[in-house]
Amino acid sequence: MQLELKPFKEATKEHYQLLLDADPSKEAISKYLDRSFCFEARKGTDLVGVFILLPTRPDTVEIVNVAVAETYQNRGIGTQLLEAALRWAADNSYKVVEIGTGSTSFGQLYLYQKCGFRIVGVDSDFFIEHYKEPIIENNLRLRDMIRLRKYLY
Repeated sequence: MQLELKPFKEATKEHYQLLLDADPSKEAISKYLDRSFCFEARKGTDLVGVFILLPTRPDTVEIVNVAVAETYQNRGIGTQLLEAALRWAADNSYKVVEIGTGSTSFGQLYLYQKCGFRIVGVDSDFFIEHYKEPIIENNLRLRDMIRLRKYLY
């Protein structure tokens, strides 16, 4: 599917609807948006996806949010968004791209590894310590964050 990818500065209600699908804390999202590079993907006038890149260290950027609208899922758009994020990082001289996801996020773990990310660590109890409300995913309580990394050189 051909998408129009472009940066955005101000997150609209429409952006937040997608961002909150990937990260259920508006407070957490607000903390990283102003320090990030934000991109949207559109098919015509439909917002079909977003990804947010946050520089974390010299030469390193983290994909802190990536989401696809429910009606557009399972069409390869997540892969396109990740590939676009990796291209942008390489074009902007980053050497490492990191991403974190829940230990119960089986589909995301598959996708990230399919795109060349490797597991490098686990943040135990991350979602217990950083989120007020319990998160249930795939009928399991989400506790741990799996950290993945891809080297671009």
